[in-house]
Amino acid sequence: MLEEELLDLMTFCLQNPNSAEIMEKKKRITEIGQELFLDGGIDALENFFFSLKNRIIQEIEKDPTPLRSLWNGLTTEWHY
Repeated sequence: MLEEELLDLMTFCLQNPNSAEIMEKKKRITEIGQELFLDGGIDALENFFFSLKNRIIQEIEKDPTPLRSLWNGLTTEWHY
């Protein structure tokens, strides 16, 4: 499921910011964002990010908000 994959990817990026794998993980986050947008538009992006943000903050006490910018450029409506 995309939500679980995104959760894992974002959690990894937040916990391992200096990892050699970080660019690969961020690329996959962008690809998933594109899939979400194509399937459900900006509402899908907003809903997924809201849900993931709450879970990540609860689970690891880190805010994934800076990762929102990885979806910039998918639509002119997404500006972070």
